[in-house]
Formats: sequence, C-alpha cells, structure tokens
Amino acid sequence: MSYPDPTSRSAELSRRAESVYPGGTTRGQTYYAPYPIYAASAEGCRVTDVEGVERIDFVNNYTVQFFGHSHPDIVAAVQDQAARAMCFTMPTELDIDLAEMVLARAASFDKLRYTNTGTEAVMHAVKGARAYTGKPKIAKCEGAYHGAYDYAEVSLDSDPQSWGQEAPLSVGHTQGVPDGVTSDVVVIPFNDVAESERILEAHVDELAGVLFDAVPSRCGGIPASPNYINMLKSFTRAYDRVFILDEVVTWRLDHGGAQTRYGIEPDMTTLGKVIGGGMPIGVVAGRDEVMSVYDSSAGKAACSHSGTFSGNPVTMAAGIAAMKLLTPEAIERLNQLGERARAGLREAFRQADIDGQVTGEGSMILMHFSSEPLGDYRATYRAHTEKRAEMLDDLFRCLLNRGVLFSTWGLGCLSTPMGEAEVDHLAEAVLDSLKEMKAQEGKALAS
Repeated sequence: MSYPDPTSRSAELSRRAESVYPGGTTRGQTYYAPYPIYAASAEGCRVTDVEGVERIDFVNNYTVQFFGHSHPDIVAAVQDQAARAMCFTMPTELDIDLAEMVLARAASFDKLRYTNTGTEAVMHAVKGARAYTGKPKIAKCEGAYHGAYDYAEVSLDSDPQSWGQEAPLSVGHTQGVPDGVTSDVVVIPFNDVAESERILEAHVDELAGVLFDAVPSRCGGIPASPNYINMLKSFTRAYDRVFILDEVVTWRLDHGGAQTRYGIEPDMTTLGKVIGGGMPIGVVAGRDEVMSVYDSSAGKAACSHSGTFSGNPVTMAAGIAAMKLLTPEAIERLNQLGERARAGLREAFRQADIDGQVTGEGSMILMHFSSEPLGDYRATYRAHTEKRAEMLDDLFRCLLNRGVLFSTWGLGCLSTPMGEAEVDHLAEAVLDSLKEMKAQEGKALAS
C-alpha cells in the first residue's frame, strides 16, 4: 500500500485522533500531513504498521532504540519484573544495581538521581546548578535542543529577525513564555570560541552554569571543536560554575558517551533514551560536591527532587538489561556501520546530482539539502529554509513507499539488529527517492 491513501487504516485512525487530541496528536513530533502512519508491532530493526506494511526503522524513537525493538533480553527483564510488581513507594535493589552500572561508565560520575525523561533530567540539573551556585542564570547554545523545559527551549528556533546585532537574543520557544524565563537564559553561539567567551564573561556574576550538547542536531550534527570545549571547561572551572553536559542523545556514541569521545569533563551530566532499553528514563549524574544539593538525609535538600515513577522497578530492570548489552564492541560496530551509511548517502546525493550533504557522528545521521558548510545554528537554519525543509518532507514520504522509516527533518540513527544490507538499502532508497523528486514538476532541487 502506497502513502498517502485516504482509505487506509492509518488515515481512519488519524481522523479518530482529531476528535480527542488538539491537532490530532498527543505527541507533536509524531504528526505529519496528511496523516501519520500508525504502528502495530516491531521486532529487531523493522516496524510493521496497522496495514501490515513492514519498514526498516531508522528513527528508533529518536535515538532511543539502540538495540532495536523487542530485544529478547530486555523483554524478558520487563516481563519478569512486571509480574512481580510495577511500582512501589519503596526503593528496590534494582535501582542500585543500575546506578552502579551507569556510574562505572564515566570518571565524572560520583552519584546520580533518576528522573522519567531527558527533559526532566535537564530541568533538575539546571535547578541543581542554581542551588549549588546561588546564581539565577543558565547559559546555552543558540539552537541547541535540551527538551521541553522553558529555560532549555530558549532560542531553540530563533530566526534572523530575532538573532540580534551583537549577541544572540534570548527568545522564547512558544507563546506565553514569561520575560523572567528569557532574561535568565544567556545564549551563546555554538563553536564560536571568542564570542561565546565574551558573552559568558559579561554575565558571569549571575551565571549558575552552562548547559551544553557536544553534537547538537540543530547546529548541523557537527561536533563541537576541541577549542570550544576547552573554553567552556576553563570558564566554568575558573569561576566555579556548573558545566552541565546533555548526553540524553550522545551517550550512544561511546562506552562513556560524548564526554569520553571528546575529552569533556562536566560537573553534571544528563542521560536518558538508550539507557532505559525502550522504557522511560532520565538520569542526572555528577560530581559528589555538586550532587550533594539533592541530599535530604539531614533535612530539606538545597534542591528537592522526587518523582512518582522515578527509579520504578520495570524501567530499572529494562535499563540493567540494556546496559549489559551496551558494550564497547556493540557501540564500535554500530559507529562503523554509521560511517558506511553516511558514505552511501553522500554517494546517493552525488549520483542524483542534487545539492546536499550528510553529517552526524557515530551511529547518528543527518541529511541536509544544502552544501553550505555547517557548524553552528545559523548556518543550519539557512540550510533548512522553507524550500529545503519541504524537500526533506518529500524525501520522508518517498522513503515510506520504499520500506524505510526516517524522520521528517533528516535525522536518523542505527540499531544493533542492522547490518550492511540495511544501510545499503537506505542508500538505494534515498537515491531512488531523490531521482523521483527531481523528476517531479516544479521541484528545484539544485541551489
């Protein structure tokens, strides 16, 4: 069955959804026009929709499914724990077991706390940094995504009208964001060492810390330069400000995450996605001194933290199984497969004679309909103009009809059930899709 088909089961379900959800979805990123395809089941690296159509999953719930779908070890762990109990008002040995496994992965980890999502982890890390320093403001890179916390979303999608003349302006992501939020966020340009340092120095008296993603997808999927990382490290150490590294996505890059891969020494780290094995999870980990703000053993903590489902035993069981599978060998194999995938996609753009490029690190992939050098938010913004964003949307739909599930904005990732056959199929499907798009009337694919 080709997409779209107004008589399909997915189209029918989408119409039902419109009657119960604002905009027809309870999760904005899963919606696309004219209707999203509804999943029925999945196994390994393939997902089957409600029509029975099978596709290779290169989205993996936005980098969550490192081990693919329904890995037998993770399924068995979840089933076993669910049969015992779903959740308690008491801690379990499982949450200690998983904590010990996570803490052993990085030198910067002394203690940790669980949350339910990456967004929550970022929120509590920011609150913890404020409690530790007594300062109100947080700095972040322009365009960097750190979840749905108001402060973390500032200047996520700013445009030329709101970029400012001297330094990036703090712009709310959604309507109704109070001025008090934007005024407490200092925005710095990704990979611009001199300008970022100047801005940080100008606000140092009010800064609690810096929130940082080493490979922000909205800044092109290009890693931060060593000089930029060193500047942030030097600045935060010189003034005793908290260096928060967001590894919710990048933890899949190395056995010890991006901090091991790029030599970063954060004070706090936020984790999620991969370490939950497909179950909801978030983690704040860091140095003893900083993490002590959450200590309530002697009375009210400097930064209170709890959560009804934080550390729930089903997630803990899934996480333990996932961490056993997340070996250096598994990560390295998938990173090498990522190199093959990116090379194949670059060749597809070349053979189709279409202006484009492929970025990403390790097992992550980003496609762009632009040859402009990337490396910061503004260059990536220009590379994803309305016309080029429409091209990515068209590519997504063409891939659906070739047995491939990718994201609507060019982001994909790999999972361990994949091999050369799957990534080669992706390259072939992209090449065929680009040729189809080029043949369509009114599409100007060359810049």
